[in-house]
Amino acid sequence: MARPYHGVRQAASLSHHRFYVPEDPQYSIFESVKDAVRFVVNCSLEEYQGNLRCKSTFVDYLGRPQPWHPFGCVEGVGWAANAVGGAWELYRFGRFTRDTRIMEIALSVLRHCLDSGFVNYETGFIIPYRDTRNDKLYLNYLHSDKHNLWICPGSAAKVAYQFLLFSDLISEDGLRQRMRQIAVRHAKWIAHTLDPLPNGWFPRRCTPEGKVYPFRHDNLTMPDPMSDCSADGLYIIQFMAGLTERGLGDYRDLIRQKVNVFIKNGGFYGSINHDTYDDDENVAHAVAFRVLRIAGRLLKSQRVTDFAYRSSLDGLRKFEMAEDRNGVATKGLLYMEETWNTAYMWENAEAAQAYLEAYEDTRRRTYLNKALTILHATARHRHRRTGFLTEGVDWDNRVGSQHHVRGKKYAPIRYTEPFLNHLHVAEPTLCYLENFADVSFRDPEGVPLFGSRDGKPIPRFSLKIRVSAPRRRERRSA
Repeated sequence: MARPYHGVRQAASLSHHRFYVPEDPQYSIFESVKDAVRFVVNCSLEEYQGNLRCKSTFVDYLGRPQPWHPFGCVEGVGWAANAVGGAWELYRFGRFTRDTRIMEIALSVLRHCLDSGFVNYETGFIIPYRDTRNDKLYLNYLHSDKHNLWICPGSAAKVAYQFLLFSDLISEDGLRQRMRQIAVRHAKWIAHTLDPLPNGWFPRRCTPEGKVYPFRHDNLTMPDPMSDCSADGLYIIQFMAGLTERGLGDYRDLIRQKVNVFIKNGGFYGSINHDTYDDDENVAHAVAFRVLRIAGRLLKSQRVTDFAYRSSLDGLRKFEMAEDRNGVATKGLLYMEETWNTAYMWENAEAAQAYLEAYEDTRRRTYLNKALTILHATARHRHRRTGFLTEGVDWDNRVGSQHHVRGKKYAPIRYTEPFLNHLHVAEPTLCYLENFADVSFRDPEGVPLFGSRDGKPIPRFSLKIRVSAPRRRERRSA
């Protein structure tokens, strides 16, 4: 039974919980995700070869690219750029609000991902990034010939899984088939090409030939301490499980083998982020729970499910911030890891989604409250004029005050990744609104309206669109 969407009214009964932030009665999580979409559409997109793409993976609050940063002159489907995931979330939002224009914009971004060279249709291999200055494709976000030696196979599998998720929403057979073909062939590339590690886990980085690349992201000779224990490999299990559930392959044996390795070692929670090195990262726990939850269901294994809750999900608690720190609004957010304790937003969105999935299975109110707390805390950092959401809240001055809002020592960072840290809040927000919220109001066309002010529904939103979805080009043959 769906729970009512009355976050403000819950405040009195939940105020004794330390990790709790009530909803702002003047700014609901629906308004927050609406503004997230507005920023992407109005400030972050540009036309490229007849479709839309993100003009930069690192922008300021006005959407201006930051070329000084490694992300500043790249776009694409990879980890930080996240164009397939971003397009999927835009499409879901458009479908939820019945806004066909947003859906067309999302499809234009999707076609860019399909038609612009990121995918080898014969092998399924995915090249994640394009340099926006020279139009050259690169294996990783460093986008330099010197470092064009490695790719993160787990993150590449995540892209293929995003194609699979998007295909579930598409009725057009040709587009749906292309995405599923990519997924099937990418899985074969993993199964037949990627070398295993001695401990049985997936390598954090590999060469395009599938050989283990044991070095750091930015150093050609220094060993990566997370090479054999990164949670990035979880995305391969998630991807293989998604194919198996859809009847596009049967990878149960591989999934069972890798899950057993994961559990035997007490969980691999090393950094998923490609540029950090910590053996206990918050998003690793969130992703582990989500993946093991699927694997436990697929394998019909209570042991796997129990580990998902006991180790992975419960492990998130150590990252929770139950107070505002150094004068910054951190209550209700999770910091990333001990060695880099900024509260980054895509990781918080992933944690919120994990808690919602736990609530779906157990109906334990604690999980729902935690998910909503994270979403409410995130909304506190939304720039309401432009819709911008910081990439992270740097309450401990980890990245330096020169990168902070107004140059303050402790403050949110004044840049973001449009399709990742900025927009990823859409997934848990839409999950909640679609599955657990009480839809109290609808407009004359039946579109749901969320929240109220003085007993009146918030009117149906409108977006000021400055970019148009380009005309469709002829589909190239797969």
